[in-house]
Amino acid sequence: MPDTSAPAPDPDTLFASLRQLPEPPPLRQLLTDDPTRADRYVIQAGDLRVDYSKHRVDDSILAGLFDVARSAGVEQRRDAMFAGEHINVTEDRAVMHVALRARSGVSMYVDGHDVVPDVHATLDKMAAFAERVRADERITHVVNIGIGGSDLGPAMATRALQAFAHPRIRSSFVSNVDGQDIADVLASSEPAETMFIVASKTFGTVETLTNARTARDWLVAGLGEEAVADHFVAVSTNAERVADFGIDIANMFGFWDWVGGRYSVDSAIGLSLMVAIGPDHFREFLAGFRTIDEHFTQSPLEANAPAVLGLIGVWYGNVLGWWTKAVLPYADELARFPAYLQQLEMESNGKSVRLDGTRLTTDSGPIVWGEPGTNGQHAFYQLIHQGTRIVPCDFIGFANPHHPYRHHHDLLVANLIAQSEALAFGRDNTDEPYRNFEGNRPSAVILADELTPSTLGQLIALYEHIVNVQGTIWGIDSYDQWGVELGKELANNITPELTGEPAPDRHDAATNALIAWYRAHR
Repeated sequence: MPDTSAPAPDPDTLFASLRQLPEPPPLRQLLTDDPTRADRYVIQAGDLRVDYSKHRVDDSILAGLFDVARSAGVEQRRDAMFAGEHINVTEDRAVMHVALRARSGVSMYVDGHDVVPDVHATLDKMAAFAERVRADERITHVVNIGIGGSDLGPAMATRALQAFAHPRIRSSFVSNVDGQDIADVLASSEPAETMFIVASKTFGTVETLTNARTARDWLVAGLGEEAVADHFVAVSTNAERVADFGIDIANMFGFWDWVGGRYSVDSAIGLSLMVAIGPDHFREFLAGFRTIDEHFTQSPLEANAPAVLGLIGVWYGNVLGWWTKAVLPYADELARFPAYLQQLEMESNGKSVRLDGTRLTTDSGPIVWGEPGTNGQHAFYQLIHQGTRIVPCDFIGFANPHHPYRHHHDLLVANLIAQSEALAFGRDNTDEPYRNFEGNRPSAVILADELTPSTLGQLIALYEHIVNVQGTIWGIDSYDQWGVELGKELANNITPELTGEPAPDRHDAATNALIAWYRAHR
């Protein structure tokens, strides 16, 4: 296997040949002149129909991109990840979230240890707990307390799969240290009916533990100290801290340091999701991930959806200078999906240092944002259609809804298709230039029959592997997140100064002024 800590080829060198390629003709010309494009530029990845025919690439550009991928070692680094090599070099860790969805009986090794039996033992333990909660008529409310990947993943997926949720059990998610977040949840809860899941690997995350202690105090006030063991469980690896909190360590569910937080929704971090949709549907969710894992590892680059979409993103950013991407799900259940992808992509590839410690000489990491259709059409689509910035878009939709209002769904999908067409083709209006649409605005359209646990898993895995492809080309570590540390460290210093004695020698004048203002007004 390759030495994954070795410096990747310099991105500027990789992109030099791409920058010599002429931009392709406008999309309306590409789509009109080549009637086969609509079939050739489509990849079926599991249940996902990935249509990139309205992206601003042609055969010569794609060929150049595939050359870049091979020069950068995309396939080798992909294989190194699946082999359990320590491709997270700054933390000297394997990156094996793909083992979380491996079939029982398959072997995947980290440091010589087959981790798949451990994964399935945890899944079985989760399933037994989930079934107990689902069968307990007293429990009507499950509250997940976490932050970052310990919140965004299960919160997004539970909303997305509400059609599969237990009819008695309501799910809530608390993440923000702003007290209003937990206040709102507790205000609509009854202590005897509520189960809390505290999700923190170290059981020391300040925001999570602050919210957890508030929930504990609320529960104890209503039911007494002895209720903590019955109404709290933990997703953590720190048994001592879990026990000190009052949680029975038999109700502690662990995961491993080879699972990054933003890649953990299919681990024990997904316990709240499993309680909501049940173990069988959760296993379908895992099977969806596995479908795309197999597609990613087995398909040649030219027919590999994560590779193609990732490479097009590199073309847009590093060659054309388009460093933003709108993710636009035409499914209200996926309202949190853009926020989930913000963390997945921006925390993974928002880096400026390469694997060898040298500074990147190119940009990396798109700005990811979005809203569900059709709401976004009446908000920011004006900029996408007629603004001066080019914003590549990913449209996501489904043929069949879970609600009975078919006419609504037909109208929704018509809007999805129309937006993709309008962005590509535009409309000439020289008499009224403010009504002129230049078109030639790129987008992909990702469709599936229905939003199910399996198709949601496939969507998530698709974007996970796009991150891998792009990070490899930029030569960065997509699996650390040191950028979140400094602000938290400084906050720990400032917190006591807001109520105790200030330490003006620690800070600059502007920061001291902010602390003084707050002390005077709190």
